[in-house]
Amino acid sequence: MVIVSSSDITIRRVSEPHGWMGNMSPYPLMCDGERYPTAEHLFQALRFASNDARALIRAERSPMGAKMRAKSLAAQHELIVVPRTPNDVANMEYVIRLKLEQHPYLHDYLMYTGSQKIVEDCTRRPNESGLFWGAKLVNGQWIGQNWLGTLWMIERGDKRPVWN
Repeated sequence: MVIVSSSDITIRRVSEPHGWMGNMSPYPLMCDGERYPTAEHLFQALRFASNDARALIRAERSPMGAKMRAKSLAAQHELIVVPRTPNDVANMEYVIRLKLEQHPYLHDYLMYTGSQKIVEDCTRRPNESGLFWGAKLVNGQWIGQNWLGTLWMIERGDKRPVWN
């Protein structure tokens, strides 16, 4: 458990100051010669072996649409990456790196965070996925694995945690 500090950086909504770190933020990414409208589109597509499934996800108009399409495709197409596993975390790390490489000014924004803790705040959606990628605030403490925030801190140069 982590004690909340007033200097913690939270990722919640795209419209908020650090919303650019969220997968739903409007930063398109190129991967394997294909354009993905957001990091969420690419992240969801990377779970599938099928180019057809990837194309359907890529074609979704919104990042939430991409997420929902991926969920619906999981029954019809082979997943090569199971959600919330070390390979899924590795894909997220890859997506974050692409985002920083393809939008270099975001690296400057990341460096401006200094040594502040970065947390994806899933307090309003504390489901299994939310508590894996983020954390919820309970009595002044963050509860959850917070892999998204951790990966951003790793990209910033913080120490890499051991997978548990």
